[in-house]
Amino acid sequence: MGDDLDAATEQQISTWRTYVSRREAIDGRDVDELEDHLRDEIGRLAASGLDADEAFLVAVKRLGGLDDLSREFAREHSERLWKQLMLADEPAAPRAGGLALAVGLAIGAAIAVKLPALFGIDFADPGDFYPRFLALLILPFVAAYFLVRRRASAATVLVVAAPFVLAAVLMAVYPFQPDAATLVLASAHCAVGLWLVIGIGYVDGRVRSSRARMDFLRFTGEWVVYLALIALGGGVLIALTMGVFAAIGMDAALFVQEWMVPCGVAGAVVVAAWLVEAKQSVIENIAPVLTKLFTPLFTLLLLAFIVAGVVQGFSTASGVEVFGQRDLLILFDVVLVVVVGLLLYAQSARDPLAPPSWFDRMQLVLVAAAIVVDLMVLVAMIGRIAEWGASPNKLASLGLNVILLANLAGAAWLQLRFAMRRAPLERLERWQTGFLPVYLAWAAVVVVVFPPAFGYV
Repeated sequence: MGDDLDAATEQQISTWRTYVSRREAIDGRDVDELEDHLRDEIGRLAASGLDADEAFLVAVKRLGGLDDLSREFAREHSERLWKQLMLADEPAAPRAGGLALAVGLAIGAAIAVKLPALFGIDFADPGDFYPRFLALLILPFVAAYFLVRRRASAATVLVVAAPFVLAAVLMAVYPFQPDAATLVLASAHCAVGLWLVIGIGYVDGRVRSSRARMDFLRFTGEWVVYLALIALGGGVLIALTMGVFAAIGMDAALFVQEWMVPCGVAGAVVVAAWLVEAKQSVIENIAPVLTKLFTPLFTLLLLAFIVAGVVQGFSTASGVEVFGQRDLLILFDVVLVVVVGLLLYAQSARDPLAPPSWFDRMQLVLVAAAIVVDLMVLVAMIGRIAEWGASPNKLASLGLNVILLANLAGAAWLQLRFAMRRAPLERLERWQTGFLPVYLAWAAVVVVVFPPAFGYV
């Protein structure tokens, strides 16, 4: 029974067989026997009137009663299978109102950025108003977009709104000194922390779901892509505006500086979020290309840095001093953050049921190189602290590097096990997405604790 199945069901059976065969305790004969049971059950269900693809899903569920691996397969992938079997031919959910809502909120964000001008605070002023509040003027509109689109519950709205209110109060009452390093740190970490809070609205409060968190990470990567494209287009528009006005003898620099740039940035942040939502099918084709292009490049960059660091350290008496330069450490902190983001973006764009490939092994090399670089940066950073003393920038960077090291170390182990077919990709995804609360907590520490701890300087 079950020998006359269509191609789609055969593919599903092949996926199930690949999953079960990953376990070393199950040999080929056991898998063959389980597959015979599965095919027989599919045949009986199909004879009773179910379609073959529906029969496959029910058969896997029933087989789970006899076989723990099949039960785990059904538990991990039932949601994906239901989408494949039941929603494949349905039209996409309507997005009526999405564009109007996004445009309205984008205009609101632009107005919010310009409202301080009514009180004599211009965007180009050298004061600290915009460093304190720029993220708080724009990001609430992104949060509102998702809360409205998801029809979020009152509890979710409160959970998202509370950090925004707290951040606004702290940034308003903290007496930062002029050109304070703690202000720069607090502003940057406030933006990062609030973006992660927006993720609560994006996943509609399902923060315990690793798949929902991975969806938010995928959205973040795609949002960055669209925001970069909008920025490139905005740069061209600014150049054309300056050129056209210059041709008629007028200087548009003030208009560009005070209106086009702040309003354009505020609106683009919201519009990019809408674009990701509206054009997911397009960006999903771009994501694998981007990750496969930049993963080898960043791997080579990190390997070159390791070699250069070793050579520099052994070839010159001042190797440690040169390697420990502040600007270089900051640069490679940025690189390590980008590497973690690249790994997350690659995993989010990957088929979770596909077997390990050469690209997964390339990612393992990238993670290993990133760990070595992180250790080198930590050693240099500790040396700088021992020689020059602690500072807000050094401690913030040190904490970030420790978190990155823990993240990368666990990712390397799970990536290795996945490449060896010893563990499913889902465990790696859970590990990576599980660090989102850690990054959020660290951002909160830098915003709340660092300014008073270092005297707001």
